[in-house]
Amino acid sequence: MREVQRTRVLEALAEAMVERGAAGAGVTVAEVIARAGVSGRAFHDEFSDREACLLAALELGVERARRRVLSAYDAESRWLDAVKAALVAFLRFLEEEQALGRLLVVHSLSGGERVLRRRVELLAVLAEAVDRGRLEGPAGRQQPPAVIAEGVVGAVLAILQNRLLADGEVVAMDLFGALVSIVVLPYLGVGVARRELLRPPPRIRSAATIEPPEAGASGERAGGARITYRTARVLSAIAAYPGSSNREVADRAGIVDQGQISKLLNRLQAHGLIAKLSESRARGAPNSWRLTERGELVLRDGGAS
Repeated sequence: MREVQRTRVLEALAEAMVERGAAGAGVTVAEVIARAGVSGRAFHDEFSDREACLLAALELGVERARRRVLSAYDAESRWLDAVKAALVAFLRFLEEEQALGRLLVVHSLSGGERVLRRRVELLAVLAEAVDRGRLEGPAGRQQPPAVIAEGVVGAVLAILQNRLLADGEVVAMDLFGALVSIVVLPYLGVGVARRELLRPPPRIRSAATIEPPEAGASGERAGGARITYRTARVLSAIAAYPGSSNREVADRAGIVDQGQISKLLNRLQAHGLIAKLSESRARGAPNSWRLTERGELVLRDGGAS
């Protein structure tokens, strides 16, 4: 079977299962053949049975999601940033590849032994990535055992399964803050989990959004603000991670002196390039920065290209 035809069969299976909803397990080979527009012989030349087709469809979904998620995860050096970027990438996958996404999260549960075994392997990989959070916990804080990561992955999947099976349109990205909060709570504590609950999704990093000018490059002025190498790094950090605190911006921009970052942020705010995400902060809560439209324009045109 030609690759294009094979892919059409796999996508047809996923689409049929989504249309059936909770009853997706009842989709037959005959339905898949009719939907894909292939002959029975062409189907059976490629797949021994429906289970083999479901396993292949699962692998197709895994491969498409993996490319997005790993690219986002590997671009980050900090565990929290990597988890957030990977989650954004996966939620976008669920919205853009709805049939295969639902097959991965929901309908693979209806498979036989081979499909379920493969699902267990995939969940183990996710749990291993989540478990790396133990390395980033506060010094002196007792970190949870490795098995907690399995529970975190299970909780996130349970929420996604419930939403994807519910009636009506699902905007997976609306769950971002809640899901990040669930992931980080056992490792970074209540304070970080509460803060992440309210933060918007970060941009997935790419060369176009994170690379500042070469060190030593001459700065330019934008509305009175001189766009230097350091300024560009600060703007890039806030652009990629809206809602970052002073300390988080400093860490991502490579600025050690907290007094220096505070002055720089205040100056950028005075020039209208950045603003606080919310002025209704609890007393003593850290700042949460975002770029203004002006800041985005400066960064795009002269700050980080």
